[in-house]
Amino acid sequence: MERRNFTVISEFVLLGFSNSEEEQRLLTLLFFSMYLITISGNMVIVLAITCDSQLHSPMYFFLSNLAFVDICYTSTTVPQMVVNTLTDTKTISFSGCLTQLFFFISFVNMESFLLCVMAYDRFVAICHPLHYTNIMNPHLCVQLVAGLWVVTYFHALLHTVLMAHLSFCASNVVHHFFCDLNPLLQLSCSDVFFNKVIIYVVGAPLALTPFVCILISYVFIFFTILKVISTQGKHRAFSTCGSHLSVVMLCYGTAIAVYFSPSSSHNSVRDILSSVMYNIVTPMLNPFIYSLRNKDMKRALMKILCKCTAFSSNKVLNE
Repeated sequence: MERRNFTVISEFVLLGFSNSEEEQRLLTLLFFSMYLITISGNMVIVLAITCDSQLHSPMYFFLSNLAFVDICYTSTTVPQMVVNTLTDTKTISFSGCLTQLFFFISFVNMESFLLCVMAYDRFVAICHPLHYTNIMNPHLCVQLVAGLWVVTYFHALLHTVLMAHLSFCASNVVHHFFCDLNPLLQLSCSDVFFNKVIIYVVGAPLALTPFVCILISYVFIFFTILKVISTQGKHRAFSTCGSHLSVVMLCYGTAIAVYFSPSSSHNSVRDILSSVMYNIVTPMLNPFIYSLRNKDMKRALMKILCKCTAFSSNKVLNE
């Protein structure tokens, strides 16, 4: 029987966005700028909700968790990409790759769950306002978020453990800017059938169930809004809900195209562009869509700004 000599791979090479160094640096600069906007916007949201007691409600509790997840979500991939570009190394260790994969799957799942919970929260507030405080009580909200974190971590751990048991003995070049499931599975010289089955059997329900729940919640919300007498009230409500749904469709549409399309249809360029949309663009848009158009959030942000200005003025006078 012929014996084959395999070289055990200890690190991967992340090709990034382009083979051109100049294009790679320009795109990295662009996405790093978007990353800074994402971090700044979401940190301000967390700070505003934490400091303003009037925002201590279920809706803003979920929003602060979404902002925190968006910070962690983009921080899982973008800093590594920037470091690789600046140092011209493009490498990541095998353990580092699995760690990135684990946290990325955790945060991307938590993002979808929180969007679902927030849609349900709006459904209860608009369609059943008299029962809102009983249904969305603080104790239930905390338990719900804690339970979702547990589910996402176990799901991420399942994929990470299965990936760790695969053999990588051929190419170590990943046609992506971070360690994602499909690009790694394409590099493995092991049988990845079971891994792909898990993506569809476990991953599909976890991804599609929140998406369906969001759509159902907004269908009921739209029908309730249609009963509103004020034309101005209808316009404002439809504008807000339409913005929320556009972000949801952008996030889910691109993610589903990457993970649940047939293997034969995978294209590295298309997958990278889709990953940029749900990994970088969507977390950057969330603060603008969910917060900066909100009257209470604007008031809280202005209060923080006034406090910071007063503190700076007092400090200057004391000096």
